[in-house]
This record gives sequence, C-alpha cells and structure tokens, in this order.
Amino acid sequence: MNPLATIILPPLSALYSVATRARVSAYRRGWFSVSQLSVPVISVGNLTTGGTGKTPLVEWVCRTIVRETGRKPCVLTRGYGRANAQSQVVVSNGENVLAGAVESGDEPYLLATSLLGIAAVISNPDRIRAGEWAIKNLGSEVFVLDDGFQHLRLARDLDIVTIDATNPWGGGSLLPYGRLREPRTGLSRADCVVITRTEQAGDLVSIRADIQQLAGNIPVFSSRMVPSEIRRLDGDGVDKGLVTSGPVAAFCGVGNPESFFNHLRREGYTLALTRKFADHHNYTQPDAMRLGTDAKANGATSLITTAKDAIKLSKLELALPCYVVDIQIAIEDDSRMIKMIRQACASR
Repeated sequence: MNPLATIILPPLSALYSVATRARVSAYRRGWFSVSQLSVPVISVGNLTTGGTGKTPLVEWVCRTIVRETGRKPCVLTRGYGRANAQSQVVVSNGENVLAGAVESGDEPYLLATSLLGIAAVISNPDRIRAGEWAIKNLGSEVFVLDDGFQHLRLARDLDIVTIDATNPWGGGSLLPYGRLREPRTGLSRADCVVITRTEQAGDLVSIRADIQQLAGNIPVFSSRMVPSEIRRLDGDGVDKGLVTSGPVAAFCGVGNPESFFNHLRREGYTLALTRKFADHHNYTQPDAMRLGTDAKANGATSLITTAKDAIKLSKLELALPCYVVDIQIAIEDDSRMIKMIRQACASR
C-alpha cells in the first residue's frame, strides 16, 4: 500500500466505524423505521467487501426453498456495477431471463441464468419496493436478499452471514483502510454463519472461536467450493481431462482472485499464467488480445476463467480456446441449515 495511504486512510476508517455504529444503534433504538414484507425474507450477506462465496450460497438457498417448501423464491439484489443503478430491473421472472449483465449487474445475471425455473431475480437498491412489486406481479412467496446483512431497512426472518476462511476479517480494519464493512461486533445480529472456502484454510478452530466470541452460541457451518461443470464459452460441457492435459492461463475479475487460482491448482490444472482484473471488470478486445499473447508466450494451450467473467467475453475474439469453471457450494452437515430455512419460510 502507498505510504501516504497508510497515513490518510486509518483516520477515515475510524470515522467510518463511528458512522456505521451510529447507524446500527439508530435502527436498534427505533429511530429509523424497519419495514416488513408480507412474506418471509432470508438474507445472505457478509462483513467484508470482495468475494466471500455469497452468490453460490444464494443459489443453494433458493434451490433449498423450492425443494423443501415448494414456495416461489425471488432474489432481491442491488445489482452492483450495473448501468442506471437506481432503477429497477427484472432480471428474470423465474422462467425467462429478461435483462443482460449490463442492465442487471454481473451476479444478478449469473443468478438469473443458473436459477431458471427456480427463482426470479430483481435488481433494485430499494429492496422493499422491489419486494412489494414482486409479490403483486410475480406471486413471489419468499425473498432471498443477496448481500443483505447491512440492509437494515427490511426485516428478515433469517440472517445468514458468510465468512471467507481465507481472509475472515478483511485485514482487521474497516473501509477504506481495510475490507470490513462494519465492525466485527456486527456479527452479533446474525442467526447463523457459513464459513466458506474451508478447503483452502488451515486453522478453522481459531476462526470458529472468533465467530462464537462475537456472535454467541449460534450455528456455524463449514462449506467448500466444488466444481459442478467445466464448459466452453458457448455453454457446451467438456471433459475436464481435455483442459488439464496441458498448461492453462487463468484469469478473473472477482473479489478474491487467489481463491480461484488456488481452486484450479487443487483440481489438477497446471497454471502457466495467472492474470487478475478488477472486480466486475468489463473486458475489451485489447484485453483479449493481451491475454492471448501473454498466454501463448508462457506456454499455455488454453484459457480458463469464472462463470462471472464468462458473461462478458461472448462477443470478444480470443486467440486460444477459453473454458469456464462453474462452482457450487457444499455445506457440511447441512440438515440443520435446511431446518432453519424451512422454519423461516413457515414464519409468516
């Protein structure tokens, strides 16, 4: 980090801490109103910025709702990085994808495509208005808030928080010096915690101890990221051995790029080159040309990336075959979490 930043940013983080604590206190005291929708709400959120595995968990929760309760879920999300960020975009009505990634945001579009036939997806910073619209127009029977832990305006029946085992506390400092979005004591509002990427962490005991100290005696689940499929950019599945037979160039624009690269190495891929882009990066043809040139120079025979990145590559020309790794979450001893979801869905 720039030496000047180490002087300027810590005081700003201190001010940010004061502001976030005051906001939470105001809601707790009833100074700010909290709205309640007429159907159950389940929130999936985190304490830090960057990728913590929320999106695969949101998908898992939606599938669990349908399988266990038969209710119609709808994902409510802000849609980070999209055009016209204050507008409402119905990304999917549950049966058809109605908007692209530019209008809806990367993660909402990814959720919409992976949850076809399962859940509707709406991008709107006003989750209350979006929820009311979905109840009236889509017949939604339960909502899943994507990145909802800090969205205190809307009451929820279950608060799930993800903690990334590879970087649980975002360096220990609040924004903008660190990656914490609020003080760690905010974890006391959670109903349960899902530790993600445990396959990449060595010391889960201390992480669990920290969580229990902050949140009390709430359920803490361990989870792993596992590959569900490897495919071409056009969606056609391929045999994993076809890709692992030669060196690959891995690239991504996600919140935690090293976790993706480490995942590939554990799965047997030989990484001739790794390239990080900013989270939510919009790829250009010059990006594609540089990737191809650098990959070839390092002996790679193909490119490999994430599903989130793949949605921005379809119109670009790539010098090498490009493959996409789809990842899903696997929760250990998930029966207790399934029971909590069933109870939340039956609460109203």
